[in-house]
Amino acid sequence: MENNLREIFFKLRRYEIKIRKAVNTQMQGDFHSVFKGSGLEFDDVRAYQYGDDVRTIDWNVSAKGHGIYVKTFKEEKEQNVFLILDVSGSQYIGKLHQQKIDYGREICGILTISALKENSSVGLLCFSNQREKYIKPQKGTKHAYELLTSMFRLQPESFKTSLNNALAVAMNIIKRKSIVVLVSDFVDEGYERNLKAIAKKHDLIIIHLADHRESTLPPMGIVPLLDKETRRTVWVNTSSEAFRNKIAGRFSQKREQLEKLCHQFNANYLFVDTSEDYVPRLVKLFKVRNLTTKK
Repeated sequence: MENNLREIFFKLRRYEIKIRKAVNTQMQGDFHSVFKGSGLEFDDVRAYQYGDDVRTIDWNVSAKGHGIYVKTFKEEKEQNVFLILDVSGSQYIGKLHQQKIDYGREICGILTISALKENSSVGLLCFSNQREKYIKPQKGTKHAYELLTSMFRLQPESFKTSLNNALAVAMNIIKRKSIVVLVSDFVDEGYERNLKAIAKKHDLIIIHLADHRESTLPPMGIVPLLDKETRRTVWVNTSSEAFRNKIAGRFSQKREQLEKLCHQFNANYLFVDTSEDYVPRLVKLFKVRNLTTKK
């Protein structure tokens, strides 16, 4: 197990360097990392002076009738990064070592390495329909090793999913404004309200994992399918074109709805399929985040 973990760490480090170089080249050297926000955080208020930007006026303080006050800001020295990883039963779909859970763990690992290089604190919440693992945000190489080791060794106690519960737990434990990265296949319902709440309070990045087997079924006749979360077997007629179209349409609709929600909530959205190399996808995420920062 130790040798496997060492190989994984080396792999993640190589990928992180590859992503960094790709973005650095395409952004012509202006690389801020995926974890850089606006670069400023609120500091204090002071009396308005001629020439101040009216957009910085603090109307709540000014409304008290003691004059007009503007907000002052200081340079943001570090970020708090919090990773939320879905480890429920539906994540264990796909080829050996190419399942959604494998992609989720590796993506979280790369983001951990990148965040710690930027002197950010990194925390982790792994969830099913309950809290499976929580690691408090900290810095340093020792912390990174503990976080990655715990994540790759984790054996979930439950196969079920509750995104709503996970988001509620996250809102309760993440006190400081953070960059929150939610990695899941979003095979669940009724989580939209809490997703909106966490996006409003934090800088949210959604990484949507999928496997093509979930939306494209080959015509093999009547076959048994195992529901990874309920552990129940159901028989379906995969030769039915209507059935296959229904499955594909439902998957496509759910993806479009999630992407639309992210746009409404001002969150970054990234779709990753296990049949593809996820590194170019992460390069795209870094590029988008850099362009947004520069505006």
